[in-house]
Amino acid sequence: MVNFKKLDWITRYKLHHLPFWGVYHYFWWSLYMDSALLAFNTMLDPPNTMKYLFYVVFQATSVYFCLYYLIPQFLEKGKYLKFVGFLALNLAVTSLLILSGYYISGWVFDIDFQEYFKMDPDSPWHILKYNSFPSSLASMTLGMSIKLAKNWVQSKKRQQELEKEKLETELKFLKSQFNPHFLFNTINSIFVLINKNTDMATDSLAKFSSLLRYQLYECNEPQIPLNREIAYLESFIELEKLRLNENFEVKQTLLKNYNGNLNIAPFVLMPFIENAFKHVGQKPDQVNWIKIDLRVDSDILTCKVSNNYSSYQQKSREAIPTEGGLGLKNVRRRLQLLYPDMHELIISKEDGVFLVELQLQLQAQNKNQIILVDSQ
Repeated sequence: MVNFKKLDWITRYKLHHLPFWGVYHYFWWSLYMDSALLAFNTMLDPPNTMKYLFYVVFQATSVYFCLYYLIPQFLEKGKYLKFVGFLALNLAVTSLLILSGYYISGWVFDIDFQEYFKMDPDSPWHILKYNSFPSSLASMTLGMSIKLAKNWVQSKKRQQELEKEKLETELKFLKSQFNPHFLFNTINSIFVLINKNTDMATDSLAKFSSLLRYQLYECNEPQIPLNREIAYLESFIELEKLRLNENFEVKQTLLKNYNGNLNIAPFVLMPFIENAFKHVGQKPDQVNWIKIDLRVDSDILTCKVSNNYSSYQQKSREAIPTEGGLGLKNVRRRLQLLYPDMHELIISKEDGVFLVELQLQLQAQNKNQIILVDSQ
């Protein structure tokens, strides 16, 4: 069997490119002679073979000298004048070396190369002007074009990978911001209930444990089933309702028994509901209210969350969209990253009512998606 490791010197020194240059020059020779067969037969003649090898070897060497030395050392470092100067010198030296092939082939095979190659008496200048220099310039242009195009593709690919990594990092950071924010508010709610009603505190702690399990174990994927997110929202609302007094009213429509196959990013909807509970009106002489409406039409999810607020909360409600750098500011950024051109968010404050309306275009679950359920 062939030991490919012992042959890695072929790729290391780019020797596997030589067949390409051989075919490249044969192609141009065939065009020049207007016949691929005639070109092949002509190349079998020893003087022509030597001339052909001079073109292949020296032009290939010239191109790789430019690609792997001149471009990295000068062009990529912004030394444009030096690059152009050394490139011109490289082309001149290559053209002269190819020109020498005509003389050397005549000397080796003891022929009059001017008569053999049907050159004019002014042979050196003629060969440089119409053969070796234009051919070297064309080879250099081809090689540089391939190299620069390859570098551009690699640069774009690297840029896309970096952008993807940046987005993933930012999403993880935003999610890590949100979770402590929610936990802090919920623990405060349970703390209030401990002093009011021990039974209610116990019930809320059980629900809180369920929510924690959901956060830690059941929603680590970028997308989760919508019905799982709805169940999470229902538990959160029930937990929040436990600490509300008789002056509060919560009306909710949360797609009871939803059995569709849509996915959603976890915790996208939660900040709107959480802010509604946090900033709902505190008027003792009237019923304060929160309305939550969740509907699905085809693959479009519409979420409406509204609540009343008191006049003395004017300053507080101005801070609602940012909420200390978290809350709705956080979710705006997450929506931009997760649902670009696939969402519409409208926030309004008018006549004592704070309203959030969000529309999301969701995607169906992958048929091969495996749903892991915590049995505890």
